[in-house]
Amino acid sequence: MRLTDDGLICGDGVRHVASPNCDTRPVDAQIELIVVHNISLPPGEFGGSGIVDLFLNRLQPHGHAYYAGIAHLRVSAHFLIRRDGELIQFVSCAQRAWHAGVSSWRGRERCNDFSLGIELEGTDEIPFEDAQYTRLRALIALLRTHYPIADVQGHADVAPGRKTDPGPAFDWLRVK
Repeated sequence: MRLTDDGLICGDGVRHVASPNCDTRPVDAQIELIVVHNISLPPGEFGGSGIVDLFLNRLQPHGHAYYAGIAHLRVSAHFLIRRDGELIQFVSCAQRAWHAGVSSWRGRERCNDFSLGIELEGTDEIPFEDAQYTRLRALIALLRTHYPIADVQGHADVAPGRKTDPGPAFDWLRVK
């Protein structure tokens, strides 16, 4: 894998799907944090189009009972790692993805301003796949060569009490 000057990852098993749910980072913002998330749509189901549809604002409220409560959300992440290790990039690293919401890290609020968001297809309770850990480690290593990454945290760490992901099934020892 390699990172282009415009903030896109290129390589085998990498796909680009541009999400409109992003904007410009503050002028003085440096990327210092990686936030790890998990997501599955419908909850607990893998491999469908729900995540992509959510990040592209085309999730149909009537497509599943759960979707009615989230179809209005305008969210994204820089990356999604599928169960088989496929990497989908939704937002250039140069832009601010809308992934962390109300958040803080080391006393700084608005983590989206200075972070990259990586979603893992999964849930808090179901173990992640070896292919996901392999891809995640490689992605983090690549991002560290281009940005002054000071830390990798879970969504629960930057939004405590509000979020629980990547959850207890995520093995931090396989990443850090």
